[in-house]
Amino acid sequence: MAELVEAIGCVTFTEITNEHFLAVGMRNYWDGYFAGRAAPLGLAPAEVVHAVFYNFADGEVARHIPWVWGKITPEEALAIRERGSAAALRQQIGQLADSPGLPRLADLATRAAVSAPTTGRPLYAGLRALDVPDEPVAKLWHAATLLREHRGDGHNAALVAHGIGGTEAHVLYALAHDIQPERFGRIHHLPPQQLAAVIDGLRDRGLVDPASGFTDAGRRIRESIEEATDQLAVAPYDVLSAAELDELIVGLEPVAALL
Repeated sequence: MAELVEAIGCVTFTEITNEHFLAVGMRNYWDGYFAGRAAPLGLAPAEVVHAVFYNFADGEVARHIPWVWGKITPEEALAIRERGSAAALRQQIGQLADSPGLPRLADLATRAAVSAPTTGRPLYAGLRALDVPDEPVAKLWHAATLLREHRGDGHNAALVAHGIGGTEAHVLYALAHDIQPERFGRIHHLPPQQLAAVIDGLRDRGLVDPASGFTDAGRRIRESIEEATDQLAVAPYDVLSAAELDELIVGLEPVAALL
């Protein structure tokens, strides 16, 4: 489900949605990203958005929040994000958008998405406070976004419990996929000294070896975080029967394959 949800939810971060935000005065992609994703938190200051999003380097959020709120309101950002995301999803899945089974999939995904406790999950809680769209494509995107952010809040909790910061998490991800951290898209832009200090800190903890590769301890802690994230993401699906969950997975697979 994590893979299926990710594929659907991430249409938000494609060019179609970006164009909707640029049309209302956003200066670049990241203005729209932060406006749309942070909007469920209301007019939260950059420090709060930084804490909730967790994985951005210091100062990155403040380049966009609160500037974006001088151009649009959170309510407007939510409407733009939903409209752009639904348009992107509809375009990318083609005829499946109008298939007779899509409303059923949207209903099943939504039942799961609105069923989990919100305690300790600020971004998920913010999304839960919003109205669920009626239109099936928008509804499916909204459900996927709820499930994605529910998992994300749990992932952040797992990182905190294991003492891994947001930038450190990116370094561990890069190493786990045999990518040099300085070439990894989420952190390659950081000043070399800043990134080197993060890697040195992981090396001091025995998680990275002298050649900037994974140690056994580094691999174990990442596996532990992933396992905890999976366990913390289970709750929404408990409301579905085994047959309904199978139906949802089978139905979403062709959608995700197109995405």
